[in-house]
Amino acid sequence: MDKKIKLSVRKTYSGIAKGESGSCCGSTKPKFAHEENIGYDMKELLGLPEGAILGVGCGNPVALASLKAGETALDLGSGAGIDVFLAAGRVGPSGRVIGVDMTPEMLARAKKNAEDGKFTNVEFRQGEVENLPVEDSSIDCVISNCVINLSVDKDRTFSEAFRVLKSGGRLMVSDIVLTKDLPRAVVENVEAYTGCVSGAVKHDEYIAAVRRAGFEDITVLSLDDASFLAETTCGCGIVTKDNVSDLGLRSIKLLAKKGGQSDFGGPESCGGDCCGD
Repeated sequence: MDKKIKLSVRKTYSGIAKGESGSCCGSTKPKFAHEENIGYDMKELLGLPEGAILGVGCGNPVALASLKAGETALDLGSGAGIDVFLAAGRVGPSGRVIGVDMTPEMLARAKKNAEDGKFTNVEFRQGEVENLPVEDSSIDCVISNCVINLSVDKDRTFSEAFRVLKSGGRLMVSDIVLTKDLPRAVVENVEAYTGCVSGAVKHDEYIAAVRRAGFEDITVLSLDDASFLAETTCGCGIVTKDNVSDLGLRSIKLLAKKGGQSDFGGPESCGGDCCGD
């Protein structure tokens, strides 16, 4: 089943990368309306290659990651590169941003976008988030935007993020979680999985997986309505504005730290089991 899900995810996002008409991902609202709705700044978006913006995110992790000049950042499931390019501006020419994606078509699009935008401090690598092609303890900050819910092994994904982070490094993710169990018909729908719905887990399970990987100072910055999925989900017709609350879908923004020395001055942590209450 896991293999079937991976193939479906790859096929769906390959279609998005190629702009195939068969994909219903993306908003029908005016240009960049979805991105503004989930936290992106219009001025920043206008400075990016247009091909980097696909309208499939659920937040802006770069805005919350407090990236500094000279840092090395890693984007899990980097797609066409929107968050990689935004992060590149923050770490500057002395820093570096690595994007990892499993879809060859996405990687090709991202690399072209990097060339078009003349980005010299970014690179894109093919790989799965459960098996990152990245060295141990080499990253200052891991970001991810609406991708970990697609992983078939979230424990492994968070463990890999922990592995590649330096001591004192941090994880900043935007993702989709649940407040209750999904109906069986949705859980068994492959389109719902590729549309960031049925692969999601309850928010307390999500936080527990982060903790099991070894992260500390876990802070849920927000747990918000996810009604935007009605317009951006690839599982057409599965999520509507009328049923998104009934399905228990929420947009989470979570920050966590790998133990060790760091000068990162992020939001105050709740520390223990209060996270996500």
